[in-house]
Amino acid sequence: MEAELPEWMFPPRPSGWEADDLDHLPQAPRHTELIEGALIFRVSPQRSWHSRLAQNLAFGLRQAAPDGIEIEREMTVRLDKRSRPEPDILAASVAYDPDRTRYLPEEVVLVIEVASEESADRDRSIKPFKYAQAGIPHFWRVEDEESGPAVHVYELDTVTRTYVPTGIHREWLKVSVPFPAAIDLGSLVP
Repeated sequence: MEAELPEWMFPPRPSGWEADDLDHLPQAPRHTELIEGALIFRVSPQRSWHSRLAQNLAFGLRQAAPDGIEIEREMTVRLDKRSRPEPDILAASVAYDPDRTRYLPEEVVLVIEVASEESADRDRSIKPFKYAQAGIPHFWRVEDEESGPAVHVYELDTVTRTYVPTGIHREWLKVSVPFPAAIDLGSLVP
């Protein structure tokens, strides 16, 4: 027996969904992303480790961020006409706007993905590629290692539009760009 899909799940055009369509899909589940015209839904429950780490890392970054840098959780970035992913955390160089529903790549200075089992491939390959192609200067990926969280830090090579690794941080995250921050990674999760 074939399950019928709700009408709203069918794209409005043969070429698929477009980034701005997400603002007009109130029926879509929370945290719906768009990658290359395809809707991506979070189907498995989020682990407490993921949620706690993202929340506490965002708080630490908020404390370190200078004036003019906003730290957001779970907000989409309109990378191009057909892609609007939702990083776990982002830092943007724009004023706070309570009605904002998305950011543009030129407003974003850092995107952070906290890798999870269901999103690992997207977080490790597809999303970093798309973020780099859109020109976002910094990308961090957080991995759950046996010894605790590890933050893989990347910086954009503007000539090749690819990320180059600048370090893997365990125990302490100490960076000078996109703004100075020192965060005890062991304090982010119990």
